[in-house]
Amino acid sequence: MPTPLVYMLCGLTGSGKTVYAKRLEAEGCVRLSIDEVVQDRHGRHGIDYPAHHYPRLYDEAVTEIDRRLVELLEAGRSVVLDHGLWERSNRDRYKRLVEAHGGRWRIFYFKAEPEVLRRRLAERNRRTDANALTVTEDMLTDFLGRFEAPSGEGEVVLDQLSD
Repeated sequence: MPTPLVYMLCGLTGSGKTVYAKRLEAEGCVRLSIDEVVQDRHGRHGIDYPAHHYPRLYDEAVTEIDRRLVELLEAGRSVVLDHGLWERSNRDRYKRLVEAHGGRWRIFYFKAEPEVLRRRLAERNRRTDANALTVTEDMLTDFLGRFEAPSGEGEVVLDQLSD
């Protein structure tokens, strides 16, 4: 049996991760999405549950995704982790988890300038699906400040130059 591969998608909200993940899913990878787990279990952010509950619900979803990832790796399945992985420590944690359960990983960094993100988010903010959490300008500014772009981690950079 071939060694399962985990595609670790790294990038800010609106950078194209989910679109790419769905293509890999169509090719046979199992797609794991934090946002979809939260919505499936609790509904829409700020509508079906108060926005301030999101950090707790996010943590619960991460626990569920981690458990499912281990199950899939042990079954020999390749996975696309549709998750921002904004912090190096989080990417490192997933690398260790994948390797501990017999898999190998690749980081795909969806590099996008703020203006590209703003255009994409303006369109996305009109949707209501799980992959369309509304992002305000203040939120985007906060996200940009907290994001740790991968560098020297073996990442493949996918420049998102336009829509």
